[in-house]
Amino acid sequence: MSDTPADGIPAATLVIFRRGPGGAPPELLMVTRANFMKFAAGAAVFPGGRVDPADRDLAKRLSGIEDVDEAAHRIAAIRETLEETGLAIGVIGEIDAGRAAEARQMLLEAGTLAPVLEAMDWSLDLAAIVPFARWFPKNERLPRVFDTRFYLADLGTGAVDIAVDATENTHLFWVTAREALAAAERGELTVIFPTRRNLERLAQFDDFDAALSDCAAHPPRTITPFFEEHDGEGWICIPDDAGYPVTRERLRGVNRG
Repeated sequence: MSDTPADGIPAATLVIFRRGPGGAPPELLMVTRANFMKFAAGAAVFPGGRVDPADRDLAKRLSGIEDVDEAAHRIAAIRETLEETGLAIGVIGEIDAGRAAEARQMLLEAGTLAPVLEAMDWSLDLAAIVPFARWFPKNERLPRVFDTRFYLADLGTGAVDIAVDATENTHLFWVTAREALAAAERGELTVIFPTRRNLERLAQFDDFDAALSDCAAHPPRTITPFFEEHDGEGWICIPDDAGYPVTRERLRGVNRG
């Protein structure tokens, strides 16, 4: 039986870029989900999770916010990234490895971001994370259906400390989009349908600026996969005008989460 509300579970995911060595393609931070998780068990995904009521409460208290729902999603992306990876993304203030580790431990204990920001004397920089995509597979029969907004952030050189949370996730690693796709083809990584499509799109970008240009050319709209039959074979598809180079995959063997 599904525990998903009719309009889906609001969630946010953050795709973090760092510069590749020697002009190589940018690397992305991914996590491997623990095998006991109900959603995407054992799969490689980007950091993220559901939007909590406390994220919305914090969004309502911020000044100059016109879209509280959007702000809450960005706050959730920032909070989940700190919790899952130890990276303090989308905040302004004194930040180094030690303070980020302290903030992460505080977040794990408190469960909400607001007291962490106050204790660390940090403020939010919601403009630092850029809307990239929105996926809502509401037509699929899944145990949980998430309405997920994907965001992008640029870490620059990537000279930072990261560590897996070792609860919901078991592994944390940097990889180019092309390398992740190749590993998935070899069976070394498990990726679900939305992650594969987003990796294919991300593999087109030689740097973060190229990703920003693509975001401007394809403003995020809700992508709901649909099903078609061609020559007696079932396919799962997405719209062909949303910036994705691959828009369908055979149902046979596809991992939908």
